[in-house]
Amino acid sequence: MKKFLLSIIIFFLIISTTIIKNSTKKIEDDIFSTEENLRALNINYNEVLLEHNYLSSSEKLLEFQSLYFENELAQKNLNEIKLIIKKDDQILIKDLDLDK
Repeated sequence: MKKFLLSIIIFFLIISTTIIKNSTKKIEDDIFSTEENLRALNINYNEVLLEHNYLSSSEKLLEFQSLYFENELAQKNLNEIKLIIKKDDQILIKDLDLDK
């Protein structure tokens, strides 16, 4: 009887160890996949951030204006800017409201 009970306990331990190993392997695969996705997203984010910072700096914008547009760009007063809204077949022109 002792041998039978010992055999059942060992069998149960082997089965439980196998189940635990399989579940941890699946979890490790999910973690690896998620880390790879995060790594790719971080690289993409850093590239976009660098591009945004580089292109949106005031010095760069002024440099691009002088390089590509020369005297074609002119400063506008914000009160001169209008909104064009198309509803159905009507076109409405409204002043720009910056207080929102």
